[in-house]
Amino acid sequence: MKPLFVHYPKCGTCRKAAKWLAEHGVDVEARDIVADRPTAGELARWQAASGRPVQKFFNTSGLLYKELGLKDKLPALSDEAMIELLATDGKLVKRPVLVLPDRVLVGFREEEWSETLAR
Repeated sequence: MKPLFVHYPKCGTCRKAAKWLAEHGVDVEARDIVADRPTAGELARWQAASGRPVQKFFNTSGLLYKELGLKDKLPALSDEAMIELLATDGKLVKRPVLVLPDRVLVGFREEEWSETLAR
Protein backbone atom coordinates (compact mmCIF):
# COMPACT_ATOMS: atom_id res chain seq x y z
CA MET A 1 0.00 0.00 0.00
CA LYS A 2 1.35 3.41 -0.99
CA PRO A 3 1.60 6.07 1.69
CA LEU A 4 -1.15 8.68 1.48
CA PHE A 5 0.20 12.22 1.01
CA VAL A 6 -2.50 14.69 2.00
CA HIS A 7 -1.55 18.18 0.86
CA TYR A 8 -2.67 21.54 -0.45
CA PRO A 9 -1.06 22.10 -3.87
CA LYS A 10 -0.66 25.86 -3.32
CA CYS A 11 1.15 25.40 0.01
CA GLY A 12 4.91 26.00 -0.16
CA THR A 13 5.65 23.50 2.60
CA CYS A 14 3.56 20.87 0.82
CA ARG A 15 5.43 21.47 -2.43
CA LYS A 16 8.73 21.16 -0.56
CA ALA A 17 7.58 17.88 1.00
CA ALA A 18 6.40 16.53 -2.37
CA LYS A 19 9.77 17.36 -3.89
CA TRP A 20 11.54 15.67 -0.96
CA LEU A 21 9.41 12.52 -1.37
CA ALA A 22 10.17 12.38 -5.11
CA GLU A 23 13.90 12.89 -4.51
CA HIS A 24 13.88 10.03 -2.00
CA GLY A 25 11.96 7.69 -4.30
CA VAL A 26 8.86 7.53 -2.10
CA ASP A 27 5.86 6.72 -4.28
CA VAL A 28 2.70 8.15 -2.72
CA GLU A 29 -0.97 8.51 -3.40
CA ALA A 30 -1.57 12.28 -3.39
CA ARG A 31 -4.80 13.82 -2.14
CA ASP A 32 -5.76 17.50 -2.17
CA ILE A 33 -6.84 18.35 1.38
CA VAL A 34 -9.19 21.11 0.22
CA ALA A 35 -10.85 19.36 -2.74
CA ASP A 36 -11.15 16.05 -0.83
CA ARG A 37 -11.08 17.04 2.82
CA PRO A 38 -10.56 14.39 5.50
CA THR A 39 -13.55 13.03 7.35
CA ALA A 40 -13.85 13.15 11.13
CA GLY A 41 -13.26 9.38 11.19
CA GLU A 42 -10.06 9.68 9.17
CA LEU A 43 -8.82 12.55 11.32
CA ALA A 44 -9.51 10.59 14.51
CA ARG A 45 -7.57 7.58 13.17
CA TRP A 46 -4.72 9.78 11.97
CA GLN A 47 -4.53 11.59 15.29
CA ALA A 48 -4.38 8.31 17.21
CA ALA A 49 -1.69 6.92 14.87
CA SER A 50 0.37 10.10 15.12
CA GLY A 51 0.63 10.03 18.91
CA ARG A 52 0.12 13.79 18.89
CA PRO A 53 -2.64 15.78 20.60
CA VAL A 54 -5.54 16.89 18.41
CA GLN A 55 -4.48 20.53 18.80
CA LYS A 56 -1.32 19.75 16.80
CA PHE A 57 -3.51 19.00 13.77
CA PHE A 58 -4.61 22.63 13.46
CA ASN A 59 -3.00 24.91 10.91
CA THR A 60 -2.36 27.70 13.41
CA SER A 61 -0.82 29.98 10.79
CA GLY A 62 -3.82 29.76 8.48
CA LEU A 63 -6.22 32.63 7.84
CA LEU A 64 -9.30 30.59 8.70
CA TYR A 65 -7.83 29.56 12.07
CA LYS A 66 -7.24 33.22 12.87
CA GLU A 67 -10.61 34.41 11.49
CA LEU A 68 -12.46 31.91 13.69
CA GLY A 69 -10.45 32.92 16.77
CA LEU A 70 -9.54 29.30 17.43
CA LYS A 71 -6.51 30.09 19.57
CA ASP A 72 -8.91 31.15 22.32
CA LYS A 73 -11.68 28.65 21.57
CA LEU A 74 -9.77 25.34 21.27
CA PRO A 75 -8.91 24.93 24.98
CA ALA A 76 -12.63 24.72 25.81
CA LEU A 77 -13.37 22.05 23.17
CA SER A 78 -13.26 18.29 23.59
CA ASP A 79 -11.05 16.21 21.31
CA GLU A 80 -14.17 15.01 19.49
CA ALA A 81 -15.39 18.58 18.92
CA MET A 82 -11.96 19.61 17.62
CA ILE A 83 -11.92 16.68 15.19
CA GLU A 84 -15.41 17.59 13.96
CA LEU A 85 -14.24 21.17 13.46
CA LEU A 86 -11.13 20.06 11.54
CA ALA A 87 -13.36 17.98 9.24
CA THR A 88 -15.33 21.07 8.17
CA ASP A 89 -12.52 22.60 6.11
CA GLY A 90 -9.24 21.16 4.86
CA LYS A 91 -7.52 24.52 5.33
CA LEU A 92 -7.88 24.13 9.10
CA VAL A 93 -5.68 21.02 9.04
CA LYS A 94 -1.91 21.31 9.42
CA ARG A 95 -0.29 19.97 6.31
CA PRO A 96 1.10 18.02 4.74
CA VAL A 97 -0.07 14.80 6.34
CA LEU A 98 1.73 11.57 5.45
CA VAL A 99 -0.32 8.49 6.30
CA LEU A 100 1.82 5.37 6.60
CA PRO A 101 0.63 1.87 7.55
CA ASP A 102 1.90 2.22 11.12
CA ARG A 103 2.26 5.96 11.70
CA VAL A 104 1.03 9.38 10.63
CA LEU A 105 3.29 12.41 10.20
CA VAL A 106 1.81 15.90 10.43
CA GLY A 107 3.68 18.86 9.00
CA PHE A 108 6.93 18.51 7.13
CA ARG A 109 10.02 18.10 9.28
CA GLU A 110 12.69 16.59 7.05
CA GLU A 111 14.57 14.86 9.87
CA GLU A 112 11.42 13.18 11.22
CA TRP A 113 10.35 12.07 7.74
CA SER A 114 13.84 10.69 7.01
CA GLU A 115 13.96 8.73 10.26
CA THR A 116 10.43 7.37 9.87
CA LEU A 117 10.79 6.33 6.24
CA ALA A 118 14.18 4.69 6.87
CA ARG A 119 12.48 2.06 9.07
